[in-house]
Amino acid sequence: MKTELHNYDIFPKVFLLGEAVNISIRPLGDHVAFTGNEEFYLISVAHGAISVYPWRSNLQKLDVALGEDGCVRFTHVFPEEGEYLIRMLPADSRGRKIDLSVYALAEDMRGRYPYRGDLHMHSCYSDGQQSPAVVVANYRKYGYDFTVISDHERYYPSLEAQNIYRDIPTEMTVVAGEEIHLPDNDVHIVNFGGKYSVNGLLETSAQNRESERRALIPDPPPVLSVEEYRQQVNELARTLDIPDGIEAFSYASCVWIFDHIRQSGGLGIFAHPYWKSDGSYQVPESLTAYLLETHPFDAFEVLGGELYQQQNGFQAIRYYEDRARGIHYPIIGATDSHNSIAEDNPGALVASTFVFATANETDALIAAIRDEYSVAVDTISKEYRLVGDLRLVKYTRFLLDDFTPLHDELCFEEGRLMKAWVTGDTAAREHLARIHGRMKALYRKYFRL
Repeated sequence: MKTELHNYDIFPKVFLLGEAVNISIRPLGDHVAFTGNEEFYLISVAHGAISVYPWRSNLQKLDVALGEDGCVRFTHVFPEEGEYLIRMLPADSRGRKIDLSVYALAEDMRGRYPYRGDLHMHSCYSDGQQSPAVVVANYRKYGYDFTVISDHERYYPSLEAQNIYRDIPTEMTVVAGEEIHLPDNDVHIVNFGGKYSVNGLLETSAQNRESERRALIPDPPPVLSVEEYRQQVNELARTLDIPDGIEAFSYASCVWIFDHIRQSGGLGIFAHPYWKSDGSYQVPESLTAYLLETHPFDAFEVLGGELYQQQNGFQAIRYYEDRARGIHYPIIGATDSHNSIAEDNPGALVASTFVFATANETDALIAAIRDEYSVAVDTISKEYRLVGDLRLVKYTRFLLDDFTPLHDELCFEEGRLMKAWVTGDTAAREHLARIHGRMKALYRKYFRL
């Protein structure tokens, strides 16, 4: 956490441009109390350095008031989108400048709040190492607002996680989902938020062998035999005019799957084509290129899973090259975690997604991602990298530096209590009820959207 966040609380941090906003700065301890002799200046990060070129006039003195409660307050209208520094002079006793950051957003961000989460991970019901409920609790400890259990060929583990936390006072959103594996198609596809299982459409699937519950709705589509599934895919392939050199059945099967995910109300994710299996990419390069060109999916997993450069690096390059060619599609980042204990698994926190949505709810998250209000976060190294539209990337970087550390402190305590409750500590529920609502209060304090 930045030293400034330890010493000062500035709120709100995020607001809409063009509207008067009342900003408060509270010193966090007598050692940084205001004397009334400080001067405060406003600097637009986008308008250039002033230390070398002072004539840029990027240093506006603010008219502030020191209240009896020790807080400094001012009102300002921020004219442009971007980050602004509130600089306090004179410097502290060690000669450091004190810069506190705030962010102004354009009108299209009205009502859109940042939620960080994961759209692809596994439990012990497929090839993960922890139970669904423990996976969810661990990722709440790490600062996630939403997550999904997307087990291989299984939808019911995600429903189990939802049911366990349904009546527990937590502000973590648990989304239904699955990773889909159908015959003669080795493309990995994630169903995030669908109301029924696409794996469960086949009578031979592990989903149907192991569970009778395959939907959140009372009337999902009927179960098919493998022969009926192949017939439907082949009929679809004949309508798609698939070029020579592209695996026709695999591509048509992907389209069939993505169509069903959308029909179920979910988000269809094309996952990790550059994952290496038995020394080769999981998906032929020609099929990957054609899927990205035609993008029958709802979102591309641009980051996630493995630590080697071929996966995240190649996928990010693909995304930017496609944008340069005028091909746009939504993106997400995910861990594809199979072990939710970060101390044991270097990939447990490899990537995540910031979604700018109207609510931390499944449908709102899906709508925001489809509208391309998401940024993928690469946390392979300490110096994290962001992928997405530059405008949203800048905003996400600000959040990671100036909001997320405060957010994650609250998440850790809630996640610890969630895990305590699901592992037998009955008193944890009472403690969860006592702290419930703190995250909503945090958003109310720091965001004026």
